[in-house]
Amino acid sequence: MVDLGLSTVPKPYVQPPKERIDKQMATRHEGAPIDLSRLDGPDHDEVVKGIVMAAETLGFFQLVNHGVPVDLLESLKDAAHDFFGQPSEKKAVYRKEVSPSPLVKYGTSFVPEKEKALEWKDYINMIYTNDAEALQQWPKECREVALEYLKTSMTMVRRLLEILMGNLGVELDDTKIDGLIGMKMVNMNFYPTCPDPDLTVGVGRHSDMGTLTILLQDGIGGLYVKVAEEIANIGKKGEWVEIPPVPGALVINIGDALQILSNGKYKSAEHRVRTTSTKSRVSVPIFTSPRPSEKIAPLPQVVEKDGMACYREVIFGDYMRNFFGNVHDGKKSLEFAQI
Repeated sequence: MVDLGLSTVPKPYVQPPKERIDKQMATRHEGAPIDLSRLDGPDHDEVVKGIVMAAETLGFFQLVNHGVPVDLLESLKDAAHDFFGQPSEKKAVYRKEVSPSPLVKYGTSFVPEKEKALEWKDYINMIYTNDAEALQQWPKECREVALEYLKTSMTMVRRLLEILMGNLGVELDDTKIDGLIGMKMVNMNFYPTCPDPDLTVGVGRHSDMGTLTILLQDGIGGLYVKVAEEIANIGKKGEWVEIPPVPGALVINIGDALQILSNGKYKSAEHRVRTTSTKSRVSVPIFTSPRPSEKIAPLPQVVEKDGMACYREVIFGDYMRNFFGNVHDGKKSLEFAQI
């Protein structure tokens, strides 16, 4: 549609005024990214404190020296542009209704059949089962680099989980880690140039359903996070904060599953994405979450300390169905598990 040339935003994409993103009303998150390499030296405790504090407050932080090669991240952005730069009919073979693989889905917006206004975004979703199936079934334009990104990120994810769970009094082994991140997906998101970004959203207000999300932003920016409770030097309750792109950094955000497991101690971040009129933007998130068959509930160690559970036990597959069965609406998805 955008390739045909647009001077105005088509009506189905015009958001109601309360959902539009007013750039002037948001502040920029100016905090320095966390240097993960400092975990291995005398600053270990300070780094741990920074990660825990970010998880307990904004639910978002940026990492540098995370162990994923920066040239791989650049190749990943190029691969995303290569995939979305193809003619429509080449991408359309992966549409949900016709995709040759249950692991790959190409789509637009979030749940277009239920949305009052559509999101200005196309995406390709790739589910990971094993290396062989990824290399065979993911789109050839991006399969190798996307798989490499996923695999090289896992050491970092494991270290983050060890820190966050250790802070809750839980020691992790391989079985417990698999319980937390047994399901992994790589998405490539494409936000084409928009004639009037003030009327649209790239992604509406939502939190992610899983454990941790690892996000590669390109240099254009447009990611906004909502401040849940007032945070010194960041923002007041209810304000939106822009997370500016940092070269070579990865953005980490807490998902709903981790908020439930921590009994609300860690906050899944409500976030959204603004469109841009200057250049098409790409982002590449890895979503890690429990497997659909896994039962999740507040951890006994945390409940004992808190005196009560804020969430009931849910089968994660049921939580997923509720999440994908509704339009983006802030953190409403968490109500499914709330007591």
